[in-house]
Amino acid sequence: MTRPVRLLPAFLTVGVWTLLSRVFGFARDIMIAAFLGAGPAAEAFLIAFALPNMFRRFFAEGAFNMAFIPLFSKKVEKGDDAETFARDAATLLGLILVALCALALVFMPALVLLMASGFAGDERFALAVDMGRVVFPYILFISLAALLSGVLNAMGRFWAAAAAPVLLNIVLVAAMGLTALLGGDVAQALTWGVPVAGVAQLAFVWLAAKRAGVTLLPSRPRLTPDLKRLAIIAAPAALAGGVVQVNLLVGRQVASYFDGAVAWLNYADRLYQLPLGVVGIAIGVVLLPDLSRRLAAGDRAGGISAINRAAEFSLALTLPAAVALIAIPLPLVAVLFERGAFGPGDSAATALALAIYGLGLPAFVLQKVVQPVFFAREDTRSPFLFALVAMVINAGLAIGLAPLIGYLAAPVGTTISAWAMLALLLRGAARIDGGIEPDRRLRRALPRLLAASLLMGALIWAAAAALATPLATPGLRVAALAGLVLLGAATYGAAAFLSGALSAADLRRMLRRPRKPAPQD
Repeated sequence: MTRPVRLLPAFLTVGVWTLLSRVFGFARDIMIAAFLGAGPAAEAFLIAFALPNMFRRFFAEGAFNMAFIPLFSKKVEKGDDAETFARDAATLLGLILVALCALALVFMPALVLLMASGFAGDERFALAVDMGRVVFPYILFISLAALLSGVLNAMGRFWAAAAAPVLLNIVLVAAMGLTALLGGDVAQALTWGVPVAGVAQLAFVWLAAKRAGVTLLPSRPRLTPDLKRLAIIAAPAALAGGVVQVNLLVGRQVASYFDGAVAWLNYADRLYQLPLGVVGIAIGVVLLPDLSRRLAAGDRAGGISAINRAAEFSLALTLPAAVALIAIPLPLVAVLFERGAFGPGDSAATALALAIYGLGLPAFVLQKVVQPVFFAREDTRSPFLFALVAMVINAGLAIGLAPLIGYLAAPVGTTISAWAMLALLLRGAARIDGGIEPDRRLRRALPRLLAASLLMGALIWAAAAALATPLATPGLRVAALAGLVLLGAATYGAAAFLSGALSAADLRRMLRRPRKPAPQD
């Protein structure tokens, strides 16, 4: 039922599919920017779509899965009846979500005000309420899909769960493109495409799980001891998820009082979410079930090694990405989004936010490495307490700085609170036996990776200045940006290998299939 996990290939499997999803996501956002710009319909949709995604992170990728995956993984490792546990958990989650959808449809005006009180009294409010009622049922489909994805990941089957999110962006891109060709209402097509995409994602991972030998169908609800244990573990994680959503709410509330800022921050978020999604999500998806199984098997040394290699892999990709976002944010935003209703002023405003988010990118990714240390041990309380401190920092900075620096207060608060959260996680994990123990290889690689990234950043910053005219010329700007990206990648790769931060031998070692443990008498 399970397969031995090779960390680097598993990271790459998830990362490549996530990258493909983000590419289609960029196509989606480019089309939204071109058709809707930063106007009322765009901002209303972004707030409406944020509602199911907020609760999705709370119920699916957040509290529920952080509690479910370790328990399910350990049942798989020990040969217990994992399928029945998954079926009971899916039934419980489905009942909760159906009730939540019913409440949300009734109280949608209040939810929109909770997300963006700055919309009150203008056309964005009514648009967001109408759109919210259409897109909110997406949470039911995507949360159940996330649980099934957790089942697949715990069994060492990563590709289907990683590929499913591509369907969302394919459906939305197709909906907007076809509607525009037919002369219809693009905003409405975009809105109705969301629940359709949710059904497609759920069907895709359900079939993948069935092929893997796990068939989840609705069953009679029952509160088993396993589900009681799941609820006990999930409660602190749910509170931590609530804290994270408060951080997002604060940012959106601040942005909603500045015309266009909701859209600017969204487009900036999409760009920095590319490396965060490709690297951070891949790390979290693979590392949590792997650590959970190692703990169940008593493999302390293997767990520590897995954390070190995950940190090394994530930093090798994240540090250059963060430096690039800081060094050339305007060319990135202008070339990708500046067309149609999205003008130069929108590009400049988005680029400022992007550079600030870039400063926090390593912290966001490393959180994905450190958090599984706690979750694999069924400790969801400590991350909640750390998130609470980070929330206070974020809210204080975002609200306190808004009168001074406007909408940029939101990314400033997000970035600083991310580093505070990472510091707390590292401090807590260092006290856990078998938790965080940086090895010699990681300590040696880190300064070399940073130096290679800074060298790359200086070079592409100078090159962007030299290519200012081509980067601003339609027909040339895409090629000019591609040249900058290739120059940066080549510079970083050469510097990293020449400095010894990366080596072909290390890559081959991580790609090698691990030996199976010898049978015990």
